[in-house]
Amino acid sequence: MNAAPTFTLSAEHRRLQALVGAWHGEEAVSATQWTGAGAATAEVLAEAEFGGLFVVQRYRQSRDGNVSFAAHNVFGFDQPGGVFTMHQFDSMGFVPAAPATGTWSGNTLSLLRSSPRGAARVTYDFDSNDSYRMRLQFKPAGSDAWQDMVSGLYRRVSPSSINGF
Repeated sequence: MNAAPTFTLSAEHRRLQALVGAWHGEEAVSATQWTGAGAATAEVLAEAEFGGLFVVQRYRQSRDGNVSFAAHNVFGFDQPGGVFTMHQFDSMGFVPAAPATGTWSGNTLSLLRSSPRGAARVTYDFDSNDSYRMRLQFKPAGSDAWQDMVSGLYRRVSPSSINGF
């Protein structure tokens, strides 16, 4: 059996490691065409895969004691394109035609994805190694106005696991 290949992660791949760990979030959900406004909590588990080339994130939002939304995100860095990527699959069931793409600026990762329904913009703003703020906005097709969907503050629970997740 051959040994696993060895490689050096790029600075961009190392940057994605900020997402790794288990997180608990308190969220504000805005009224949209998909849901009503209110408070939510979220559990997020993100692990480095393939030696750190990708970060796989599982997200679970709960409202009134019930899971109201779930997503499986895969973050990476497209070296030829020079952009960070996020492929998202979620409980809404929309199949993404292409990943969200974006860049880091300071402590903030901003990603944008477009589809026939409109555009989605998500930002991850790291306050420290143990907390970040996330904001998700949507702009319907044909509109110039961004609508808030979800915003939250997430605190690290542990470096890599949540019981029962």
